[in-house]
Amino acid sequence: MAGRKPLTEAQQLIARRRVARRLAMQGTYQWLITGNGFQEVYLYFQEDIDLAEDFRKSDAAFFHKLLRCAIEGGEDLENRISPYLDRKLSQVDPIEHAVLRVATCELLNHIETPYKVVVNEYVNIAKKFGAEQAHKFVNGVLDKVAMNIRSLEVTARNRK
Repeated sequence: MAGRKPLTEAQQLIARRRVARRLAMQGTYQWLITGNGFQEVYLYFQEDIDLAEDFRKSDAAFFHKLLRCAIEGGEDLENRISPYLDRKLSQVDPIEHAVLRVATCELLNHIETPYKVVVNEYVNIAKKFGAEQAHKFVNGVLDKVAMNIRSLEVTARNRK
């Protein structure tokens, strides 16, 4: 487009991470549905024509870390999410389940990203891919998960 400024390096990173988050959610969803292991899911994202194009637009290392954590996080992830659910995590819609797993991984492993940004990014993913009210459910659960994982950050932000 004429007259459009190129993205700054920071804006490019934000865009690449946004794609990586979406792909990590999709990969986690695939794992939940198929039961395939991390390696199989990860390779699929590099080989599928449409997904490979998105993969090249993503922050690949960030995607890799989120997907591995979401798939291999096991009981630790479930224990961090389950207390805030009204049913077992295995009974949560697979899209919402995938969103919650990946978001929890990011909250745990990427403290450089403010918790509000993490919650907002995954609420937006839930709006796009989840059921009609999925984003409200995801928002409510992630706010509580964030308070548990990043209590100092949440408390400091709420004092402002």
